[in-house]
Amino acid sequence: MKIAGRTFVVSGGASGLGRACVRDIVASGGNAAVLDMNEELGNALVKELGPALVRFFVCDVADTDNIAAVVKATVDWVKQTGKPLGGIIPAAGVGRPGLIIDKNLNPVSLDAVDFVLSINLRGTLDLVRQVLPHLAATEPEGPDGERGVVVMVASAAAFEGQMGQVAYAASKGAVAAMTLPMARDLSRFGIRVVTIAPSLFDSAMTAVLSDKVRQSLLKAMEFPARPGRPEEFSSLVKQAIENVMLNGVVIRLDGATRMPSKL
Repeated sequence: MKIAGRTFVVSGGASGLGRACVRDIVASGGNAAVLDMNEELGNALVKELGPALVRFFVCDVADTDNIAAVVKATVDWVKQTGKPLGGIIPAAGVGRPGLIIDKNLNPVSLDAVDFVLSINLRGTLDLVRQVLPHLAATEPEGPDGERGVVVMVASAAAFEGQMGQVAYAASKGAVAAMTLPMARDLSRFGIRVVTIAPSLFDSAMTAVLSDKVRQSLLKAMEFPARPGRPEEFSSLVKQAIENVMLNGVVIRLDGATRMPSKL
């Protein structure tokens, strides 16, 4: 599958891992529809890469009607540019730590749980399901009759979530779990599904970690002993798009890191 001449929908695309993906897509000759809540960063990215190649849409992935409106606007833009849809990269994500029960025997707030699940899980699935009918309607390409790819974002927490990560681990574990059945559902349409599970990467979400937490996480790393860089994540996304044999798989991107149970 080629990126050039195609349009990719990237949620969380104004910053962090999503932003790196947008830059790589444009550098490879593709267009990107950037969905994000941060208008300042989104507009700055459009200015950097050019309005002919990037279109920014304010989008709350927890709001299904908002997603529907943005998908319609994206499809209209695709018709104008003549660059058909090539894939979906739902990279919007949040983390809100909370012990399932605290030292005072208070259970975790259900509002906090719903907040994480609504963006990381429901927001991922809702965006994908609303874009898919349009992706499946594109003309197949190449000898395999490929139409596109879905590249989802899980986390190392899907496999070894730490204390306080019940909601976050649940959301990312679910994303990992739905990779294979989604790939099986979409095989008849020539659409692949790949999920990447990064460990600690430099992003807006990890930027708020305390020095103590960050240092503890660094000690758990093997090699390289540092957070991943956004462009290292986007490089794997690019490979997931271009390599037709990557399908129905969850790929850990963690430098052999295994998260400890306690920090």
